[in-house]
Amino acid sequence: MKKRKLVRALMLFMMVAIIVVLSGCSNAMVLDPKGPVAEHQRDLIYISSILCLVILVPVLALTAWIVWRYRDRKGNKASYKPEWSHNTTMEIVWWTIPIVIIVTLAVITIKYTYKLEPSKALETSTKKPITVQVTSLDWKWLFVYPEQGIATVNYLQIPEDTPIKFELTSDAPMNSFWIPQLGGQIYTMSGMAMTLYLQADEIGHYFGTGANFSGEHFADMTFDVNATSQQDFDAFVEKTKKVPGKLTQETYAELAAPGKSGVRYYSSVPDGLFEQTVTKYMKGDMGHGGHSGHGTSDAGSVKSAATEPKATADHSQMSQMDHSHMNMAK
Repeated sequence: MKKRKLVRALMLFMMVAIIVVLSGCSNAMVLDPKGPVAEHQRDLIYISSILCLVILVPVLALTAWIVWRYRDRKGNKASYKPEWSHNTTMEIVWWTIPIVIIVTLAVITIKYTYKLEPSKALETSTKKPITVQVTSLDWKWLFVYPEQGIATVNYLQIPEDTPIKFELTSDAPMNSFWIPQLGGQIYTMSGMAMTLYLQADEIGHYFGTGANFSGEHFADMTFDVNATSQQDFDAFVEKTKKVPGKLTQETYAELAAPGKSGVRYYSSVPDGLFEQTVTKYMKGDMGHGGHSGHGTSDAGSVKSAATEPKATADHSQMSQMDHSHMNMAK
């Protein structure tokens, strides 16, 4: 009796401890979306979880009830049917319900998959998208605003209620670009130009990070995202244009070298830098050098590749070093 009481007390303690630990997940950023893409992804998480719980909760409840009902004890009056082996009604129930739920989940997932295609322009705003070219480096993020002619490192400022067209690549090991409250992650890969549309629906400060292991300081690949009014964004652009630092081929080569970095601002950017970064890997140059004189003639083709839809990250992950696949990206 003492052992049973001890086991019951221990199990109760473990349940309470699990509840306390899980309560710390209430501040999950993916469940507090601040943009249309993240909102749809949150809805998909909720729908999928509810459909799974429709199966999980009854199964766990019945398991607990069966264990309790048919436990070995004196005076147990549970019916004993040693010859029982089949029940048509029960077979129909426990096969039909899971099939219906799985089909429903598949239909919903397919619908959201096409709806949330990363390279598909957002339909929630009539404003013209702002292009930001993103390059993942060791171990920092470079953001180039080609239309504004400025660049930043580990800091991203965007206007609210305005679609942002991210063009992404890597000049280092493959990484993953992720702003949890604005949308799901997408891979950045050398020799590839990916496209991702996101939007912040309200002014706020958001967390950005690399969501892929990429070496010694991968944990330091975080960046700040500041969504502001259009007026404040314009002021940020004008202020950045006045900083003394300029992003040249030489300063970029220094920036691309492995190492951590704080926030940096550049008042100018060389033309075609993003395209050169992409095309130099298409030509088979896998080092950090070769920024000058590489990819100038291919800049236009890379720009079109950056806007080409259906460039999914998972399909490209294992083939980024394949030279024939890289030629297709041209």
